[in-house]
Amino acid sequence: MPDLATPGLLAYQPIGDYETEAGGTILDITIAYQRWGTFQGDADTNNVILIEHALTGDTDAAEWWGGLIGPGKALDTERWCVICTNVIGGCSGTTGPASEHPDGGKWGSRFPATSIRDQVGVEKQFLDAIGINRVHAVIGGSMGGARTLEWAAMYPDALDAACVIAVSARASAWQIGIQSAQISAITRDPDWHGGDYYGVCEGPVTGLAAARRIAHLTYRGEMEIDERFGTTAQQGENPLGEFRDPSQRFAVDSYLDYQGRKLVERFDAGSYVALTEALNRHDVSRGRATLNQALYSIKVPTMVIGVDTDILYPFHQQEHLSRNLGNVLSMHKLVSPVGHDAFLTEDRQMDRLLRRFISLVNDGREPTDGFGHDPEGAWII
Repeated sequence: MPDLATPGLLAYQPIGDYETEAGGTILDITIAYQRWGTFQGDADTNNVILIEHALTGDTDAAEWWGGLIGPGKALDTERWCVICTNVIGGCSGTTGPASEHPDGGKWGSRFPATSIRDQVGVEKQFLDAIGINRVHAVIGGSMGGARTLEWAAMYPDALDAACVIAVSARASAWQIGIQSAQISAITRDPDWHGGDYYGVCEGPVTGLAAARRIAHLTYRGEMEIDERFGTTAQQGENPLGEFRDPSQRFAVDSYLDYQGRKLVERFDAGSYVALTEALNRHDVSRGRATLNQALYSIKVPTMVIGVDTDILYPFHQQEHLSRNLGNVLSMHKLVSPVGHDAFLTEDRQMDRLLRRFISLVNDGREPTDGFGHDPEGAWII
C-alpha cells in the first residue's frame, strides 16, 4: 500500500537526486503534494488520477479547480484518489531556485534549466518513491497539459489514459517569443542579481509584475477584456491629460497592475523564469521523430480539449493534436470569451467534459471505473 499524505493536507516527499535532460543535476529533491480521496487497489491497478497544474499553480487543486474535485463532482473523491504535486522548479514546497542548496544558501542561479520532460521524470520518480507504479489517468491544462502529453510519450505503461487541455505539441515561435519577453522583463530588473537576489533584496518584483501583465493578456480573451474595460478610465484617474502620467490609468491598466501585485505576493521570480524556460523547451518530437510521427507513436488513450478564444495556445494546435495522436478518445472545444483560462473558469463545461473523459476511459460503463471498482463499495470480479 502506498505511503500517502493525509487527505487534503500538504505533504513533502524526498526523492533523491535527478539528472536533467540537458545534463544538470538537482540534488536532494523534495516534492510537495496533496491528495484527496481514498487509495484503492495496488501499485499497478488503482484509482489514482494525477492532476498537473499550470505555470503558477500549486498542489491545492481542490482550491483552483474546486468546482471539479470533491464528493459527487466530476473528479469524485468518493471514487477517485486525486493527487497533485508541485512541479520541480516551483515555489510551493517543491525544490526550486528559492530552496536551500545542500552546499548552503539558496539554489538561485545554480538551479539547472529544466524541460517539460524533466518535470515529468521527476514526478515519475516521486510516484516510485511513494509506491505507485501506474495511475488510472493524468489530466492537465496549459503547462500541465504539456506535462500530461509527455507522460503519455515517456511512460505509456504508467497510465491508462490522458486528458490534454489547452496546449500544443511543441512551443511555437510566437509562444517562445512572448514567454521570452516575460523572462526578459524579470532578468532586466536591477534586483534580479543574476538570479541570486535571495537574502540580498526583495527581488525583481517590478520585473515579475511586468511579466505577469504580459502573460495575463495571453491568458484571457480579447473579447472578454474589451467587454469588461473598453477605453474606460480608472475611477478617479484621467489617462487623457496633456502629458502622459503613469499614475493616470485606463481601467485595464489598473486591472493588470492588480494581477501583477497578486502574483508578486505569492510567487517567486526565480521559479517563474525556470518554469517559463521549461515551456520554451516544450517539444514532444525532440530527439524522437518528426512532430507528427512522435504524436502518432503515443498510443495512450487521450482526450484533447481546446478553447475557441485561446490566444496563447490557439485551438488549431489542439486540432493538430487530435489529428495526429495515435489513440484519440475524443476532441472537444470549450466555448468561452475568457480565452486560455477558460479551462479554469468554465466549471460547467469542464465538468461535463471530464465526466465524458471518465466514461470513455471506462468504455462508457458507468459507474464502474474501468478496472472493477464500484463506487458503491464493491469490487467487481
